[in-house]
Amino acid sequence: MLNTRLVKLNKLGQSVWYDNLSREMITNGELKQVIDLGVTGLTSNPSIFEKAISSSEIYDESIRNLISQDLSDLEIYECLAVQDIKSAADLLKPTFETSNKTDGFVSLEVNPHLANDAIGTVEEAKRLVSQINRDNLMIKVPGTKEGLIAITELISEGINVNVTLIFSLNFYNKVIDSYLEGLRKLISKGKSPSCVSSVASFFVSRVDSAVDSNQLVPQNLQGKTAISNAKMAYALFVEKFGSSEFNQMSKNGAKPQRPLWASTSTKNPNFSDVLYVEKLIGKNTVNTMPDSTLNSFLDHGEFAEAITDDLIDAKKHLDQLNHLGVSLDFITDELLQDGLKAFQNSFDDLIQNISSKRSTLNFV
Repeated sequence: MLNTRLVKLNKLGQSVWYDNLSREMITNGELKQVIDLGVTGLTSNPSIFEKAISSSEIYDESIRNLISQDLSDLEIYECLAVQDIKSAADLLKPTFETSNKTDGFVSLEVNPHLANDAIGTVEEAKRLVSQINRDNLMIKVPGTKEGLIAITELISEGINVNVTLIFSLNFYNKVIDSYLEGLRKLISKGKSPSCVSSVASFFVSRVDSAVDSNQLVPQNLQGKTAISNAKMAYALFVEKFGSSEFNQMSKNGAKPQRPLWASTSTKNPNFSDVLYVEKLIGKNTVNTMPDSTLNSFLDHGEFAEAITDDLIDAKKHLDQLNHLGVSLDFITDELLQDGLKAFQNSFDDLIQNISSKRSTLNFV
C-alpha cells in the first residue's frame, strides 16, 4: 500500500470510505486502485446505483439475461446490485480481515420506500444479507423513527448496520441508544457483541447549504454550522461510548458505533474543496468521500486531528443561530425528508430505467 494521505489519516484513527460504486470501476480495476491508496470501505445508495446503471452499457448484457428469466424490474435491480456489492465486498475482504473485522465494509441500502416501515426494513435487510452472504456487508437503514426500531432489531440479530441520513444531534442521540439496545439484546441471547459492527452516517455539507441560505444568517456565520454540528456529535459519541456500561460491553468485544461523516463534498465554491475532510479528522471516525473529494484530498489535503478542536466555539455558534431565530431542528427535519425523497426518486428512476431497457435492448 502506498504511503498516501489516506494512510496517514488512518494512522490518526479515521477510516476513508469511497462514496461510489459501479460495475465499471470494479471491472476496470479502479476500485482496486483506490483501495491500494488507502480506502478501507465503500458506501452506496439509490442515487449511486441509478447513475451507474443508467449511464453505462456495462449492465446491458446482464439485464438481457435477467429479462429472459422473466424477472420483474425490481428483481433485476436487486440482482445487479447484489452482484456489484458481492464483488466490492470481496475486494475489501483483506481489509476486513487485517483490521480485525472493524473496517473493510460495503454498504447497501434497503428500498428507500421502506423508510417508515420497521418490519419491512428488517425483512428486506435479512433477505439481502442472505443473498449477498458476505461478513463485511453493512445494511443501510435511514435515520427515521421506524428506522430506530429496525436498527435495534438488526443489531440484536448480529447484522451490521449503517444508519444513514442523520442530520440532528437529538436524533443522533436516539440512534446511539438504539444501537446500544441492540447490543444488550444480542448479549442477552448469549451471543458475543464482537460479531456486529455499525456506523452512524452524520450528514455534513447539506446542513451548511440549508442554514446559509436562510436570510437570518449573517455572512460571518456562514460555512460554520455543519462542522460545529458534527463536532458536537463527536463529543456526544465520546460521552456515550465512554460510559461504564459500554466499557463493560467492550471488554466482551463490543465495538463503538463510529460516526461516519457523509455528504462531505463542498457545495459552496467559496469554501475549500476539502473543508469537510480536514475539519473532521478524529479517532474512531469514518469519512466517506465521493471521487471528486477523494481526489482533492489526495492532491492537497492537510491531515491533523481536528474534531476535538474549538468545541466551545462550536457550541457558541449553534447558540448564536438559536438566538437569531434559526431553528436547526426544523432545518435538519426538512433535510431528512428531502434526503428520503431524493433517494426514493432516484430509486424510482432506476426502476424506470430498467423498465425502459426492456423495449430498447435486443435480448433475443
